[in-house]
Amino acid sequence: MEVDEGSVATSTAGQPMEVDGIPNPAPPAQQNEFSPDYLKLYYGRLFPYADMHKWLSYGHDGKHTGCDASFFSRREFSFTLEHEIYLRYLSFHDASTMEAAIREKCPYKIDIGAVYNVDPSKRTAYSNVGGDKVFSPVERELVFDVDMTDYDDIRSCCSGADICLLCWPLMTVAIKVMDTALRDDFGFEHILWVYSGRRGVHCWVCDTRARRLTNEQRSSIADYFRVCKGSEMNGKKVALTGPALHPSLLRAYTEVLKQYFEDKILLNQSLLASEQNFGKVLDMVPDESVRSQVRNKWHSSLPSKDEINSKRWKQLKQLLEQGKSKGQVLRRCVEEIVFSYTYPRLDMEVSKHMNHLLKAPFCVHPKTGRVCVPIDPNNCEAFNPMEVPTLPQLMDELNRDDTALGQRQKDWERTSLANSIQFFKQSFLDPLARTNKAELESSHRAKLQEMASRPSLNW
Repeated sequence: MEVDEGSVATSTAGQPMEVDGIPNPAPPAQQNEFSPDYLKLYYGRLFPYADMHKWLSYGHDGKHTGCDASFFSRREFSFTLEHEIYLRYLSFHDASTMEAAIREKCPYKIDIGAVYNVDPSKRTAYSNVGGDKVFSPVERELVFDVDMTDYDDIRSCCSGADICLLCWPLMTVAIKVMDTALRDDFGFEHILWVYSGRRGVHCWVCDTRARRLTNEQRSSIADYFRVCKGSEMNGKKVALTGPALHPSLLRAYTEVLKQYFEDKILLNQSLLASEQNFGKVLDMVPDESVRSQVRNKWHSSLPSKDEINSKRWKQLKQLLEQGKSKGQVLRRCVEEIVFSYTYPRLDMEVSKHMNHLLKAPFCVHPKTGRVCVPIDPNNCEAFNPMEVPTLPQLMDELNRDDTALGQRQKDWERTSLANSIQFFKQSFLDPLARTNKAELESSHRAKLQEMASRPSLNW
């Protein structure tokens, strides 16, 4: 159900409750269960409003020379409330009005959209007007969405929305490959990776150059990461062409994919342990005689359960890489198999359009109760989605006796959310703020110099 921003949201809690100074709400039945009452407390005491405003203002906060006072108010937000009530084209003047709206509505999900040429709440004035008055996006982070469900043809441990530590390395690979390419190949610096709260990761590229890309340019960058182009009905999803791998693909293969495939994915997903699984791998081999030879060999000998995947992969690799008589196509097959099972799979539509919305960091996923926390790309292999702070856990931490910790601590500093907010501030927000300040000051100086160089009119 979609409602415009003028609609009144229904209550999301069964009982009226304040944020502070009241008895604790009844705990949910399970530790990861979502609770509307807990969500109100979370928005009242833990959500980092000031930091979110600082990020999305990009220096246009009235504190820097040459800033645009209307910048933040032209950003679209959307709320998803209880009973799937969806509010679009919300906008806020500053951090305090954003906080007031979130605490009042208690949204189950917050999505962030583009910065428009006018305040989104005033868009109707532009909807039926000709000429240059068109409501349109002018700026938006370059975003990517990697969802575990797109790997369901690979996973044998889980399917759908379920995840575990056996399939999570697929997300680790996506972060490693894409973060390096975005920095080294495109020169972007300010990149934020965020856990989706359930089954995937989101990427926000926040450099000024990235935010001002056209839809066509965004599509081109998304296509740069598109290697898997088949469907679940096709046996072969990757076709690596040319005499050698593209430098970006070669780097991904040698630095990330090969190791993760052989050490993690191959074993975790038992890719060669059964004919049902290894049949998919052999379908990617273009030579029928090789497929038949391998299949017969694997049927005739059965290694131990602990060694079956690694031994069969070694046998297949040797056969393919030694296939000189078959030419480069057969030898390239090893790389194609690795790419098919490890290379990032993107939701392309999320990245292609400037007006696409994406879930905000530090939301709480209503299906899991987990907070959408940032992920350090330099240490993403250590990230464990099962250890992400949950609503019940955070509320329990807030309720502990804090006399020994001192009253000067902020609420979030004495919870398991502390490391995530500190990382967001120090590793992402502070460097971004320094760049924003330098760019705004440089732009302001350039405007002053341009004005000073204009000829004056003497009467």
